[in-house]
Amino acid sequence: MSSFSKSIALSTSKAILLGGMGMLLLVIGVFSLSKGAFEISPLQSLAILLSDTGWIAEAYTNQQANVLLQIRLPRIILATLVGGGLGIAGAAMQGLFRNPLVEPGLIGVSSGSALFAVIYLVLLPGLSSISWTQQVGLPLFAFIGGFIHVIAVYLLSKGSGKARTSNLILAGVAINALAGALIGLTLFYSDDAALRSFTFWSLGDLGGATWQKIPTAILLILVPAALLLNQSTHLNAMSLGEQEAFHLGINVSQLKIKLLILTALIVGVSVSLTGMIGFVGLVVPHLIRISFGADHKLLLPASFLVGAILLNLADLVARTIAIPAELPIGVITALLGAPFFIYLISTFNQTKS
Repeated sequence: MSSFSKSIALSTSKAILLGGMGMLLLVIGVFSLSKGAFEISPLQSLAILLSDTGWIAEAYTNQQANVLLQIRLPRIILATLVGGGLGIAGAAMQGLFRNPLVEPGLIGVSSGSALFAVIYLVLLPGLSSISWTQQVGLPLFAFIGGFIHVIAVYLLSKGSGKARTSNLILAGVAINALAGALIGLTLFYSDDAALRSFTFWSLGDLGGATWQKIPTAILLILVPAALLLNQSTHLNAMSLGEQEAFHLGINVSQLKIKLLILTALIVGVSVSLTGMIGFVGLVVPHLIRISFGADHKLLLPASFLVGAILLNLADLVARTIAIPAELPIGVITALLGAPFFIYLISTFNQTKS
């Protein structure tokens, strides 16, 4: 078989794999629309979604249509965008650092967003009384905090005019520790209401999903994710080493800046919209890598799709495991991700020894 035929076959297999993941995501989304404290059958869900076409003749009430269209559908769309964004951001960071134990929170985005969120909730409660800040105040502060922290990590990591990968990791650890201390200090002076609000927000919550948040998520998560897809060739080169990538004609410093900004944008906006949801950016890329290989042309889009699938499944569990109550989605992802992280550490240590 010629190299051209092999390339066509490989591209076809990737397309089939990604198409299968997309179909699985669609099936899970339709199933998730039907489950919750207010029961709606899958057939009724399809009838509501396709009501303008009249293809499915299944009776449903106005209340069922309102619950599905105004509460569950924006929630599932937001879970898809946030989960996909965290997945592809994690894949990009692991490719940049050439380390499977890396996740976006390592560079301070999540902790920076959390710090500015608690400042908003505890020290600036009067801002929420201003009409225009009620919808955008907390997300705006959380995004600014994440972006400031990732810039600080990058500046701290620069040595001799270049940002070294090892220094980026160390600077991220230091910034995370500082942000954690400042969060604790701020919460020490908070009242019970602010403490409860921040605690629930810090555990991750998709319950506040609205149609008003979807355009923001599309613009500031989906667009940067698409830009990350264009870096797949450069990330493949980076997997050979920074020196090798440089000799292949890649501006490594510029690539690092670009990846850090795109990752900060995706993760910062995700945290601002849904709170802190951990381990998606760690678990998903590693699962794709060990299952299908480390080619970023497949790894990046597959991480987006599997991240969306994982977060939708976690949200489904969070909404149904304790009906009529609802668990924070960050608790579900942590329960899934922490044991997997421990497994990764043990495996990583064995390969190094």
